[in-house]
Amino acid sequence: MMLRFALLAALVSTAAFAQEPAAAPPPPAPKPATVRVDLETSEGRVVLELEKERAPITTANFLRYVDQKRLNGVTFYRATKVAPGYGFIQGGLRNDPKRVLPPIRHEPTTQTGLTHSDGTITMARAAPGTANADFVITVGAIPSMDADPKQPGDNLGFAAFGHVVEGMDIVRHILDEPTSPTEGTGVMKGQFLVAPVKIVSAHREAAAAQSTQSSPISR
Repeated sequence: MMLRFALLAALVSTAAFAQEPAAAPPPPAPKPATVRVDLETSEGRVVLELEKERAPITTANFLRYVDQKRLNGVTFYRATKVAPGYGFIQGGLRNDPKRVLPPIRHEPTTQTGLTHSDGTITMARAAPGTANADFVITVGAIPSMDADPKQPGDNLGFAAFGHVVEGMDIVRHILDEPTSPTEGTGVMKGQFLVAPVKIVSAHREAAAAQSTQSSPISR
């Protein structure tokens, strides 16, 4: 009889344990802080979400150009098409000495944790630490632009610092615009747009507008 009671007590205890509610999962990590910028182009609006927490130096540099209105009136002037619907477009000041600011320290993707996925905005550069105003937006993922310490030579890649969240159709349209077969030198020959696309204005989105918009990329 005692054995039966002991067995019954064990079963009741096991059943009670099984009915206890599972522990609540830990809350998700907070999303890194970002800021949105609108590029009003002659072809339509492109909205950027910039990683001011993960890529603070590069984002702060871009925002200097935005806030000082140095990007107003510049163009997307280059379209590098690697394959149909795949490549990147480039815009900025083209080293205009009257508008360009000092270059910034390079933030490689190994430091920021970002990657060059579809719609990434990243800085154009020569050697690491020479980026100033010109930027690139990718069409399609281009992992070869990420830093890769295993590679020889300059393996620091490009400084990704945000993504397009609205207007990728505009970016793809610019990539498909006609280019001059003769303009440019070296690897950039044949990559300059016959009719550059003007950035009429660049400005931060109001905080209230940013808080009401979702973060998934709209394409």
